[in-house]
Formats: sequence, structure tokens, C-alpha cells
Amino acid sequence: FLSFVFLAFHFFSLLLLLNCQLLTMDQSCYALLCDSDEYDPVLEQDLRKQLENSKASVKANALKTAIMMMMNGEKLPSLLMTVIRFVMPCDDHLVKKLLLLFWEIVPRYGPDGKLLQEMILVCDAYRKDLVHPNEFVRGSTLRFLCKLKEPELLQPLMPSIQDCLSNRHAYVRRNAVLAIYTIFKNFPTLIPDAPELVSNFLKNESDSSCKRNAFMMLIHADEDRALEYLASCIDDVSSFNDILQLVIVELVQKVCRHDASKRSRFIRSIYNLLDSNSTAVRFDAAGALLTLTSAPTAITAVAKCYTDLIMSEGDNNVKLIVLDKLVKLNDNPNNERVMQDLCMDVLKVLSAPDLTVRTKTISIVMQLVSARNVHEIVMFLQKELAKTSSQEGYEKNAEYRQLLVRTLHQLGVKYPDVASTIVPQLMEFLSDTNSSAAASAYDVIVFVREAFERLPSLRAEMLNTLVASFGQISVAKVARSALWIIGEFAQEKEDLETALDEIKRCLGPLPLLETEEMEAQDEEDGTEAEQKPQMITRTRITADGTYATESVYTAPEKQEVEKPELRKMLLSGDFFVGAALSASLTKLALKYKHTSASPADVNRFTATAMMVMASVLRLGKSSIPEKQASPDCQDRIMSCIHVLAHPTPELEDLFTKQCHTALSDMLEALKGQSDDLFTASKKKQAVVAAQVDEGITFRALCTSEEELSMDDDAEMLLSKATGADAEEDKSSKLSKVFQLSGFSDPVYVEAYVVVNQYDILLDVLVVNQTSDTLQNLTLELATLGDLKLTEKPQSHTLGPNDFRNIKANVKVSSTETGIIFGNIVYDVSGATSDRNCVILNDIHIDIMDYITPAFCTETEFRSMWVEFEWENKVAVRTSLTDLTAYLEQIQKTTNMNCLTPESALKGDCNFLAANLYAKSVFGEDALANLSIEKGADGQIVGHIRIRAKTQGIALSLGDKITLHQQDNK
Repeated sequence: FLSFVFLAFHFFSLLLLLNCQLLTMDQSCYALLCDSDEYDPVLEQDLRKQLENSKASVKANALKTAIMMMMNGEKLPSLLMTVIRFVMPCDDHLVKKLLLLFWEIVPRYGPDGKLLQEMILVCDAYRKDLVHPNEFVRGSTLRFLCKLKEPELLQPLMPSIQDCLSNRHAYVRRNAVLAIYTIFKNFPTLIPDAPELVSNFLKNESDSSCKRNAFMMLIHADEDRALEYLASCIDDVSSFNDILQLVIVELVQKVCRHDASKRSRFIRSIYNLLDSNSTAVRFDAAGALLTLTSAPTAITAVAKCYTDLIMSEGDNNVKLIVLDKLVKLNDNPNNERVMQDLCMDVLKVLSAPDLTVRTKTISIVMQLVSARNVHEIVMFLQKELAKTSSQEGYEKNAEYRQLLVRTLHQLGVKYPDVASTIVPQLMEFLSDTNSSAAASAYDVIVFVREAFERLPSLRAEMLNTLVASFGQISVAKVARSALWIIGEFAQEKEDLETALDEIKRCLGPLPLLETEEMEAQDEEDGTEAEQKPQMITRTRITADGTYATESVYTAPEKQEVEKPELRKMLLSGDFFVGAALSASLTKLALKYKHTSASPADVNRFTATAMMVMASVLRLGKSSIPEKQASPDCQDRIMSCIHVLAHPTPELEDLFTKQCHTALSDMLEALKGQSDDLFTASKKKQAVVAAQVDEGITFRALCTSEEELSMDDDAEMLLSKATGADAEEDKSSKLSKVFQLSGFSDPVYVEAYVVVNQYDILLDVLVVNQTSDTLQNLTLELATLGDLKLTEKPQSHTLGPNDFRNIKANVKVSSTETGIIFGNIVYDVSGATSDRNCVILNDIHIDIMDYITPAFCTETEFRSMWVEFEWENKVAVRTSLTDLTAYLEQIQKTTNMNCLTPESALKGDCNFLAANLYAKSVFGEDALANLSIEKGADGQIVGHIRIRAKTQGIALSLGDKITLHQQDNK
């Protein structure tokens, strides 16, 4: 029986989900009050005494307290007549304003469902306020009447509301228009001639805000009259106020979606609005113009308008929103040619100081690059790169320089014709001494390495420039790469000799250990002699004209000799540079043997290289450097010395050919990976909108219901934004249904949870399983984590075996596992006991709803890995025995993308290492490193290290992996 009931409830809830729209509130809510700490509930008798007081300030404080108590569930039934007798006659403006709030939330119906008799007196008070001599009281009352839903109260007030249309104050007139519009929309029989009345009012009105409200009413109530008015003043639209222009743009969009034949009638007006002084009007007009026409001239005008908006607006959020519009404009393949011609206009946005805006702009520009405009784009980016050298004080200058370097790198690889102009300028940044420029300098040397491989015609020029600037490189990581490039691509005899001489010059006097010891000894011996002061005697003339003798003792200044940068790196203990230096010298010596040099010169060259390596090795074993060389570096240097002392064909092939082959294979793998990403993005853009044999829908032949369903109006856009129109299959919907109470509980509760980016929508089904009437049934919810309940669900009354759907909205502020818990409280009709309570099960919000796979380069991954401080280390415990299968399971569990190339994961091996990356909807980055191997028993062992900028996402991903890694599926 219980199984049958369970299936019946789930089937019933599924029918409700398929037929009901999400977030359809039972009653409209207008009041949003701040529950301050000063609010203290008082007795109803005390409230009556305060309301009867003759002072307006006491009445106002009492009204505030009564409103807050009623908003928190207190009934206060006997307070209504007190307010009518003692508060309504008061003319104080604050009391009048509070009274409007009080009338909005006070119960207007009795237990029998009929309107209270006291509301007749209240209606008379409304009428008096509508003819009040003060315009503030009239306008506030008219705004309040927009919220009334009782035609019995509104009907006697209609003559007074219409008289307000002729009031001399614009504040009263514009609120009167809103009141008439709302009443006509809800109860057309109360004022059937409202469109005609407002149309006549619009023709004679001069105030822009009143005209805007009247025109907006005609748009929604009588579109023909709105078009008639627009036709009478269509030539003067550009001179209207901005609030009226916005409503006109809305009307044009709505009309042209219904009737495409009227598009040509309004295009000129929309074109003129692109030059409006209001940025909001220009933004909406640009969007409207895209719906009217797709002509190249229109696309050009819209793109220029968006670009001007970005340049003129100071708010970065506005800039990003408009940039998103440019991205959507560029996603249309038909606009590709037009957008490419406007690429230089888009580049002007780089003048914005915000790095996020600049990054998004460059990403758009990279999609617009073609062979026709690449030279102009490169020249512009080179100028921007040159500016970064003179703007060292700018906060994000180093990051912006790195962004420009990477962009020029991509352009140089994609378009080899412009590489010759890019490489010389970028190589100037190799010698940056600023610590913040180290990242961009490394990006430059990576690009130079790729340019050496892909551009053979420029190798000689680039090699000379690199060797000449090698002595100025101060970053160890850049120096290692430069040494590798010199050793790999120096081929001619003169180049090899020049490279060796430059390396010797950068090291300073040799041997290193002996010269450093001699310098230390000389400094110790000469310290006392240098510090002896010398007396200098001078004759001075005093103020009274007499002569005086002045004796000055001076000490000679100590002159320090600046050491070369490469020598500084070795003395600081960075002998990884020494190992790279030894490998480079070995390649140079092995290549020098195959040149036209004589045997004596070959021996001299080889001996010099071996002496340098031996000197570095002896220095690394001594105590002079800050840190001694590691055993790995010592073994590497000794291996290089051994290769030069006893060379074999196999070792020569390893150093001179196989290293170059490895570089070529790595660059091809990176190129293939970027090509795959580009192809995937193109496939994503080229989504088939409709099949060839799909039926064509003609708007002119549609019924009114079908035509309404085709409109892309504000309601449809709102449903898209809230995820209400997302298509899901029935099984996926059932998987999101959580049972919150048991079948034997007096109240059965289950919830359907929809996660839509920053919102969690709860559609809670409450079923009364008793034969009693449940009064004041309230769903009380609380959250744990970065979740926030935006509104308190209202109370309901459930009859015997009745049910009700209660909506709740929860805001999410970060990617962290959250918990929603609560209970149901209610009163039983006729019972005298305390309130009943049903404790509900917890709802755990899955972090995977906020995480999506993403891609980043290896350099970006490493920089973020060093920067992020939160790490979660998870031990691998699984019954799987296949390493690749376990990696796929982790990817599926965490929604993370594997950055390690597929070629590196192929083959049979007992260990596997891979980097994973994902991004949350809040812009948070999540990194993971998987290091696993097969043990002796065939089981997988190892660790997964997760790093993130915030603690929540690191811990949540670790918990997710721990929970699911036992799953073999």
C-alpha cells in the first residue's frame, strides 16, 4: 500500500511540474519592509492607546510597530476601527504614508470571504485623499490604488481618479495615468473608455514623464492608438525626452515582431535614436535595429554604437554587458565580414583601464583577425605594448603586458607574415629587470622558442639579437630557456664561437671558485686600509671678513664591482641554470666538431666548455653560494662533461637531433590541441537552427495563441533568464524531487529543486493527510553555507486531504555545498493545543550544478597553481584497476576538463599524471592534479590535489570525489 501511495504521489507531482509554471506566486506582494533591530512587539491594548494619542509622532511610531507586527504574522483584529477613528483624520504626511502601507497589508476580508464593512469607511478616506489639496497626498494615494484588487473599493473612486488627469501638478497626473492603466488591465468594465481617455490626455500633455506613462499604457492597452500617436510625431522622436524614447523603442520592437511590413516605417527613427544623448536609449535602439534589419549598414551602425557606449561609460559592468552584445553580434556568421572591418574600432576599447574589459576585448579581436587586417592589429597591439613600459605605476600593468605578449604570440604563430615585425620588439622585453615583468618575459621567450622552430628564415637575426641581449637577462627561468635556444639553434662556426664568448663574458672571470675566494680575501685585507680617514685643510672667509682654517676628515668610498647576471644566479644557489648551461655548452661543442674548424680549434673550444662546466660544478660543491647545488644538478653537469670527454655517436645524436625532434613534437601537439579547440568552437557556433525538411511557420496564418507563443517579448525573456523554459526529460525532473517528510506524517512534503545559476527555486508540494483543517500552515526554511532565503513563504489554510504548492527562492553567492533545512508548523482548526510541527529532511545542494569544464594554457595553470592558497589532498581509494578509466570517472564526477593532451595519456604504463581544470558560474577557478599508479597488487594508489582561491570550492570538490570514487560505473 505504501509503495502504491509513493508512486501515486510522485506521478501527481510530475503532472504538476509539467503543467504549472515555476515561481507563480499565489498572491502578488508589493510590501518589502526592513526589519530593524529597534522593533519590539507590544500589546494590542498599548497600541490602541498610542494610536489614540493626539500627537502625530506617537501615531506614526505606533503605526510602524503595528505594520511590522502584522508583517510578522500577528492578526491584530481589533485595531482596524481604532485606525479609522483616530488615525485617518490626521493630516500629517508621514502618518498618511504609513496609512497606505497599513491598508495594503491589513486583511480586507472576513472569515466568510466577504469584504469587511469597515472598508466602506476606508473607501471614503481614499476619495477624500484623491481630492486633497496637497499633491503629495493625491499622488501617493493614486500609487496605492494601483495595488488594490477589490473592484468594490475601486468603483466609487473612478470619477475622482479621472479628475486627477487634469490636475496642475505633473506628479498627480502621471500617477493618475498609472492608476487608470492598472485598473483597466485588471477590471476593464470599471473604465471601458480608458484608451480613448488616455489618448486624448496624451495629445494635450506637455510633461515628458506623463507622456511616457500614457504612451506605455497605450502600447499595452490599445496598440493602434499608440501607433497613431507615434505616426503623428515620428519626425520629432529624436527631440523627445529619453524616458519617452525608451517606450517608443519598445513599441517599435513589439509592432515589428507582429507585422514585418511596418519595419521600413520605423527604421529611420531608430537610426536617429542611435545618436541620442542618453546611453540607455542608444543601447535599446541598437538592439531594436538588429531586430528590424540585418543589412550590413545596420550592423556597422550598431557595432559603432556599442563601441562608443563602451568608450563613454565609466561603469565596468556596463562595459562588460555591451561587450557581450558584441560577442553575440560576432557569433552570427553573416556578420563576420562586417565585424572584421570594424576590428580597429573595437580595439579602441583597450583604452579602458580595467583588465577584465581589456581581456574580453582582446578575445573578441582575436575572433575578428583575418589576413586583411592582421597587420593593422599587430601595429596597434605593439603600440599598446610600448605604452606598458612607460606606465609602470599602473596597478595591472604587468598582467596587461603579459596579455599583449600572449596575443602577439598567437598572431605570430597563426600569421607568419607578421612574425618578423613582432619578434624584434618582443625580444626587447627579455631584459626587463622589474620583478613584475618576469611572467611576460617568460611568455616572450616561449614565443621566441616557437618562432625559431617555425620561422627558419629569421633564425640568424633572432639568434644574434638573443645572444646580444643574453647578458641583460635577470630572470633565471628566462635565462634557462635562452641557453637552451642558443645551444639548439646555433649552427654556423661564427655563431658557435660568438655564443661561447658571450657565455664566458656573462660568467665573469674563471675559474669561478678561485676568483670568488680571491675577491673575498682581497676585500678582507683591504678593509682596514680603505677605512683610514684622510685630513683635508681649507681656508675659508667668515662673515666678518676674517680668514679661518677648516679641517675635514674624509674616508674613501668603497667601489663595488657589478657582477654579471648569470654569475649572480649561480652565487644565489640557482644551479638549475648551471645544469642548463652545461647542456647548452655540450651541444655547442658537439656541433663545433662538424664545422670547418681545425682540430686544434675544436680541442680549444671543447676544453673551454669543459672548463666552464667544471668551474660551475666546483662552485656548486663549495660553501660560497647561498645554497649548494643539488645532487641532480651535479649529476647533470658531470654527465655533460663525460659526454665531451668520451663522445659516442649515440650521445651526439641524443644532444644534436633528438632534442630538436622532441621540441617539434611538443609544438605540433600544442598546435593540434589549439586546432581542436578552434574546431570545437566553430562547431558550437554552427548549430543547426532548423532541419531542411522542417515545417515553416507563417506568422500570418497562425492563431492568436500560436502568435503569442512566437513573440520574443519581455515575459519570454524573463522565463529564459529564470530557466523556466528549459527543456528537461521526465526522468531528470523526477531525480530533482526530494521527499522531505514521511508517508505516515500528518503532512506529507516533497520539493522539486531547480538550480539556475545564482538562484535555487523550490517548488514544495504540501499534502494534508488528515481529516482536519490545518490553519496558519507555514513553511519555515533556513540555510547553511553561502545560501540566502530571499523571502519568507506566506501562511496557508489546508482543508482535509487538500494540497498546496508553495514557492521559495534561495540566492547563491559562491560555489560551496549548501544545505536547506526547515519544518512545517500549523494549527488544527478547533484544537486548543500548541502549534504542531513536522521536521523536514535536509536538501543538499550539489556543487556540480555550478561547475563547468573549462580550458587554460599550461602557463596559466602553473601560475594559478602557485597563486592559489587553498589545497585539499584526497587519497585515492577505488576498486578500479584501469588508470584511464579512473581519470574518466574523476572527470565525470567533478565536471572538470583534462588539460593533459590525449597523446600523453596513450600507451600502457603503470602510472598516470594529469591536470584538470574547471570554472564556476561565479568566475571561480578550480585546479586539480591527479597523480596515480598501479601498486604491486594491481590496485590504484596515489593522490588528487585540488587547489582553489576560496576554501569552499576546494573542500566541496574533495568531498565530492571522496563520495563517488567508489563508484565503478
